[in-house]
Amino acid sequence: MSYPGYTPTGYPPFPGYPPAGQESSFPPPGQYPYPSGFPPMGGGAYPPAPSSGYPGAGGYPAPGGYPAPGGYPGAPQPGGAPSYPGVLPGQGFGAPPGGAGFSGYPQPPSQSYGGGPAQVPVPGGFPGGPMPSQYPGGQTPYPSQISTESFPSYPVFSPISLDYSSELATVAQGTIRPAANFDAMRDAEILRKAMKGFGTDEQAIIDVVANRSNDQRQKIKAAFKTMYGKDLIKDLKSELSGNMEELILALFMPSTYYDAWSLRNAMKGAGTQERVLIEILCTRTNQEIREIVRCYQSEFGRDLEKDIRSDTSGHFERLLVSMCQGNRDENQNVNPQMAQEDAQRLYQAGEGRLGTDESCFNMILATRSFPQLKATMEAYSRMANRDLLSSVGREFSGNVESGLKTILQCALNRPAFFAERLYYSMKGAGTDDSTLVRIVVTRSEIDLVQIKQMFSQMYQKTLGTMIASDTSGDYRRLLLAIVGQ
Repeated sequence: MSYPGYTPTGYPPFPGYPPAGQESSFPPPGQYPYPSGFPPMGGGAYPPAPSSGYPGAGGYPAPGGYPAPGGYPGAPQPGGAPSYPGVLPGQGFGAPPGGAGFSGYPQPPSQSYGGGPAQVPVPGGFPGGPMPSQYPGGQTPYPSQISTESFPSYPVFSPISLDYSSELATVAQGTIRPAANFDAMRDAEILRKAMKGFGTDEQAIIDVVANRSNDQRQKIKAAFKTMYGKDLIKDLKSELSGNMEELILALFMPSTYYDAWSLRNAMKGAGTQERVLIEILCTRTNQEIREIVRCYQSEFGRDLEKDIRSDTSGHFERLLVSMCQGNRDENQNVNPQMAQEDAQRLYQAGEGRLGTDESCFNMILATRSFPQLKATMEAYSRMANRDLLSSVGREFSGNVESGLKTILQCALNRPAFFAERLYYSMKGAGTDDSTLVRIVVTRSEIDLVQIKQMFSQMYQKTLGTMIASDTSGDYRRLLLAIVGQ
């Protein structure tokens, strides 16, 4: 069985990564300014804050509420497949021009990522208009309700949309963009007035924080200390509490430090939050991972790979160690012959033999570019009459299954992966606030616009609606301001 609407050969080139002339903004090892409000771990120290650095002091409460270990939330049982809506076919993967896309799902407009031209949608996607849902009432079924032999309709983005690493994509697709006519001293004065005297003007704080980029927030911290001789984070901590405090502090952390801090907190103390490790290490770009590794060493005085080895084991440990090398191929050109060969090797390492050759899966999924992996998944489906996600579910279990599936899901559609994580952070009794905060903050300047679109498409409700029903007070208002509701 072949992919509906997919051509067996020929894929156009992808935009290169990183963009020419783009340099890492990460400071050299040992010079990473320590962000405010978080104690050093493992021997880290507070260096003096430069004029545009990160003044800091105070302690950060350990986050709670991470989901219990045990795999990726909502992952299908062995033999099953996740049910996600399709997206508009574009040039390259998905469908030939004018061809049919994934059947039975709505087709949203194509997006233009990072300098590429917007893709022109095929009117309706089907003759005569959009194809109606094949499910009663237009509802997407749970994975267990889908035939194990069918190909999963995980949303697939156009080739251009896979480049989430460029600064252009960050500016174009984030819900938070740098404020025009930014004045750090003016914002510092607004925050000072909001906290001065009896009571706190939380709305004034929200209006500033939710409408400034991460880089601008760092400048506000520096200006606040220069103007008033006080630490902004310590003042905010004295005025806030609970989830609102955690969200504000996350927003004021430099983005690389926040990822490193999240990894450290996932492994320190009793137990390990494996899903945090998977979410960060299996979804970031090479440059992001390398900066996280350097920050982890300079701020916490610890080696990330050694901590991973001491807190995990077996094939899951090997997968995470592979991920933290930051050496995935990022050539955006797809090699169809390699895709066919890799598909054959994966089949022979799993479904085509008794037992599983785990190292073969690790090697291919840890080294191939995301566009190449997507082509491999297409080739695998044609050859094995079964999708690769389903085969991974049959051959693996636990955390290594979740990690491998996360890589494949990001190859198909990164925003859909994060949309699913957000959904399960709020679904059912209680809310996993740490996951909710972490994803909203880390994706707010990258692809939260696409995550919102996929969320609505997958769950027939907006992200803002679900956040509003699961949170309250100033915490809810700030979250909604960030997601643009």
